[in-house]
Amino acid sequence: MTAPLKILVAGSTGQVAQSLVEAASLRENIALSAMGRPTLDITQAGSITSALDAIQPDLIINAAAYTAVDKAETERKAAYLVNETGPRLLAEAAREASIPLVHLSTDYVFNGQGKEPYKESDPVDPLGIYGSSKFAGEEAVRTTHTHHLILRTAWVYGVYGGNFLKTMLRVAENRDELGVVADQRGAPTSSHDIAEALLDLASAVTGNDPTQAWGTYHMTAQGDAVWADFAEAIFSASVRRDGPSAQVNRITTDNYPTPAARPAYSVLDCSALEQTFGIALPHWEASVASVVSRILNEKV
Repeated sequence: MTAPLKILVAGSTGQVAQSLVEAASLRENIALSAMGRPTLDITQAGSITSALDAIQPDLIINAAAYTAVDKAETERKAAYLVNETGPRLLAEAAREASIPLVHLSTDYVFNGQGKEPYKESDPVDPLGIYGSSKFAGEEAVRTTHTHHLILRTAWVYGVYGGNFLKTMLRVAENRDELGVVADQRGAPTSSHDIAEALLDLASAVTGNDPTQAWGTYHMTAQGDAVWADFAEAIFSASVRRDGPSAQVNRITTDNYPTPAARPAYSVLDCSALEQTFGIALPHWEASVASVVSRILNEKV
């Protein structure tokens, strides 16, 4: 019997990390350990070394990140520590141990002024500290460890953690109407779909294929939407299951100012991921319905 693939996930409480734990538990050929602070602190080289010694992984997935987009504007040092220093230290440790590294990044590396889905080769131009720190982390991984995959995703939601979908359901419990931004376009992407794709990639990159295509890929759900579309799909799915709903009033970004600017258009072209690995995430609307159903059934 083939030994299971051992994966170390940096991060344990985030949406993707928790979804990875769940998805891996259903696969007999994968032994996954998700470790976050204080057990694994990616900003401390010694902590990374201890984790690698304990797990002896075949692959590392970095799902740890500073994701407070607005707070990052006043917490630049903290954002760069986790989003740049952490990935660099992970990449250094992975290189020394000859272990592939999969690193998650974001659509926020783009300025959102485009009109067509962004390709991996398009120039980056982050609008704020969060996006800048995430791109700095990408560059740290690229320049440190050849055997890497950088996966940019976007608008993540799921059963675990805090996210837009869960916020909509919670707020609709007490409100009949909600103002939701309708001039920012992206691809709502389920953390559960991301997790399944990451596990498929893990098996691919630890195989015996000498022509492995390392590098940067985009990985979001199929289709695109504005936030108001996303909200309406959430409520539509909720109503079908006798859950909360509210009328969505479409507003502009100017009506909902935030400390950090958001890209107006951050749809990502994911064709390279499908062409190289045969992986394509489901359409966002189908996954929204699935997650809403789980949340209402499980009351999470």
